[in-house]
Amino acid sequence: MTMLPSPWEVYAIRYAHHERMARENFLGPDLHGGDAHDGPMPMDYFVWAVKSGDRVFVIDTGFDEHMAQRRGRTFLHCPGEGLKSIGIDAAKVEDVIITHMHYDHCGNHSLFPAARFHLQDREMMFSTGRFMCHPHMRIPFEVDDVVAMVRRLYAGRVVFHDGGEELAPGLSLHYAGGHSMGLQMVRVRTRRGMVVLASDVAHYYANMEQGRPYPITYNVAEALEGFRLAYALADSPDHVIPGHDPLVLERYPAPSPELQGWISRLD
Repeated sequence: MTMLPSPWEVYAIRYAHHERMARENFLGPDLHGGDAHDGPMPMDYFVWAVKSGDRVFVIDTGFDEHMAQRRGRTFLHCPGEGLKSIGIDAAKVEDVIITHMHYDHCGNHSLFPAARFHLQDREMMFSTGRFMCHPHMRIPFEVDDVVAMVRRLYAGRVVFHDGGEELAPGLSLHYAGGHSMGLQMVRVRTRRGMVVLASDVAHYYANMEQGRPYPITYNVAEALEGFRLAYALADSPDHVIPGHDPLVLERYPAPSPELQGWISRLD
């Protein structure tokens, strides 16, 4: 009998916060007749980590305190501190998955000096190509982040992917597009089943539940198809983890009491 590899442990690490209104988080009206009242709907910022034995993947790298000040966000913890609190030394991490190149997912350039970075071909093309001639398209990108990725490429530290691919037993990448041209999500086999770290395929549970994408969207049709794909890849809708929803910290337990409100274990 073939033995399956150990399931992955999965962690969401909150590093920043932003107070905002519900109208800022949806494109278009709720076609299902939901409450149209506009009220506070804050956003949390996460990086994710998955562990199985001595194998570690970090998913996205967040931004630093300087970028938080520039963008008007509340910086809470360096992502490296969060990783350290669950036994991961950022300086020794060998694999970082970048779901997309927006500023809140690919900063902190000095945190992972030993890592190779996994990126979709289309995202590098998008962030360095003709679409960036349009100021509106550049809004969620930072030139220093893009240049840092180009430097990693020339240092032999970028691995490109074209669509779906398994990186390790029980851990795979899946292209989605929509929010950004090369957006990808991560499917992980855990002890509770197949979990999908959707990143910005859906910022909030409500984006998926209401079928309403986040307003920053490269391709609306792809964004809507991304909801369908995330659900199809996961064992249930409850196994899909959105990229920015504060409810993640409410729905999943902290690894220890002192990490409550900072880190949740998703597996």
